Formats: sequence, C-alpha cells, structure tokens
Amino acid sequence: MALLINAYSPAEICFGMNATSFIRLVSLGIGQMLGERDEIVITDMDHDANIATWLALAPAGAKFKWWRMRDDGNLHVDDLRPLISDRTRLVACTVTAHSIGSIVDVAAVADIAHAAGAEVFVDCVHYGPHGLIDVQAWDCDYLVCSGYKNFSPHMGFLWGRFETLKRLPTFREDFIPDEPPYKVEAGTFIYENVSGMDAAVRYLESIGRNFLAENNRSRRDNIVAGMNAIRDYELVLAREMLSVLKECGATIYGVADEARLNERVPTFCFNIGTLSPQMIVEAMAEMQIGIRDGHMYAPRLMKRLNLSMDSGAIRASLVHYNTIEEVRRFGEALRAIIAKLS
Repeated sequence: MALLINAYSPAEICFGMNATSFIRLVSLGIGQMLGERDEIVITDMDHDANIATWLALAPAGAKFKWWRMRDDGNLHVDDLRPLISDRTRLVACTVTAHSIGSIVDVAAVADIAHAAGAEVFVDCVHYGPHGLIDVQAWDCDYLVCSGYKNFSPHMGFLWGRFETLKRLPTFREDFIPDEPPYKVEAGTFIYENVSGMDAAVRYLESIGRNFLAENNRSRRDNIVAGMNAIRDYELVLAREMLSVLKECGATIYGVADEARLNERVPTFCFNIGTLSPQMIVEAMAEMQIGIRDGHMYAPRLMKRLNLSMDSGAIRASLVHYNTIEEVRRFGEALRAIIAKLS
C-alpha cells in the first residue's frame, strides 16, 4: 500500500476496518490537541463521514469554517485562502467527490494550509480507483482510503506522516509500542483482507506493465503507468457518458462541461426531470444495469443542489473495466425507461 500511494515509509500505513473509522480516530486525537489552533475547515461537497466527524469536536472547543462548492460543481482554492488563519488547525476535504465526481487540487490546498501552519486531511476513498495517488506530491498530512474501492476486500487504511502519527493521541494497550503503525492498529485485523489488498496493488501493477517499453521498471513505475493509463481511458468513458446523459435530457450535477472533464472522474450524479430516481434505478436493474439512487450520504450537498434527502439523485459510476459499448447500452436503456415512465 505504501507503493500504491508513494508513502515515505511502509510504517506510515495503518490497516483497519474502514475509512470512516479512521476519520473518527484521527478526529478524536486532534480534538485533544486543539489549543489556540481551534479552527477546522470543512466542505459542503464531502461525504458526511468527513464532515460530521469533525463537527462532533465542537464540545472540545473546535470552531468551523465552511469551504463551499461553487455553482460550477467544484471547490476552488481561491475560496479557501480567506478561510485560513493562524488559528486554523486542519483542512479536511475530499480528493474526489464520491457523489458528483469533482476532483480537488490537493497540492494547492496543502500549499495554502501549510503556509499558515495548518495540516491537511484528505478522504481519498473515491479517487482511489480512478487516478494516481501520491502523498508526497500532494504534500498532505493524513489520507484515508478504502480497499473495496481499489478492487480489494472491505477494509480501510490510514496514511499519515510518521512524525504526525507519532504525535497523535490514540487509545492503546500499555504493551503496544507508542509509534505507528502499532499505536493506530487496535486489536487483530483481518489478515486475509490485507492479503487481498496486496493482490489488488499487484493487479494495478500488471496493468502498468502493459504500457511500459522496458521490463526493468520498479513496482512504483508500474503503478504510475497503470493508473495514468486508467485515468486516460476513463476520460474517454466520461466524455461518452456526458454525451449520453445530455442526449437523454438529464440534469447533471457537478462538472458538466466537456472542456473541463479533467476536473472529474467518470462518476455521474443526475436526475431526469421529475421522474423518480428510485423507479429509474429499479427499472435499470431489471435490464441488468447497476446504478444507484439516494442522498449518497451527502445531506449538505443534497441541500446545496436543492434535492430532497428522500429521493436524492441517480449515480452512475464507471471504472476502467467498463466499455464504450456499455455506456451506449446504458443510454439505450435509459431512453427506453424515460419513454415508458413519461
């Protein structure tokens, strides 16, 4: 996993149940270290796990500033700058919105936060299968990821700079070393899932080997080549899906401009007029097409988009094993369902 995300050391990788539990673990630790730096910046574009967990620190004295998504469907670092001060403890944001697919410029976020002495916590769960993760290039301080999004079993991991994790207060037995990863990995974890995560990384390496001319490249070189190839191919899928949805008259939430496709992954959140998202998803399921409906665990984003928590929206998620033909079949099915329900 250290190779996958370009960690400084494997000791910075901590395995556990899931990303959400790690956000809570880090927040509980930071809640004990607020001091004069008591402000936390959160966004209205994130999964609620990366919002509510921080808001729960209010009784510990934490104060919050909202970095809000613009109407163009993304977070802009120019809007972050005025929120940062010498009281900022942490900026918590996603790398990619799990609901609408927008990508955040994490390196720019870290540059702004670090200039003020603050830290950066990123939720990388949804970005994981879509592009290259590089904690050194991003210069973030904490990162959480879920194995199942990266073609692994259901398990998560936390990365943090070694000295940062070493300072973080955690709950541990007296006989457990007070340093990462031991101080973070509570109890016995599921070794077979860890093995599955290793296998998934090797799978991504195997993709990269198909795109390298030489055979003596490092494992990280293979990962870089594989994830870059996946990213390039998914842009092709995204362009096709965007076209299909527009042809169907969909309201697309997030980046919907073909010229800005590089700002998103091929995860599309949309609605079709006043038609029920649930009915469309159920009808698609009968045609062997798996999409989902609902609030996507993002109540603040639903409110921002003027969507009901009860009905929400439809989300279609593409990855590198999908094909152009499948996207076109999706469009044909959606058009047939619209005609039937309208």
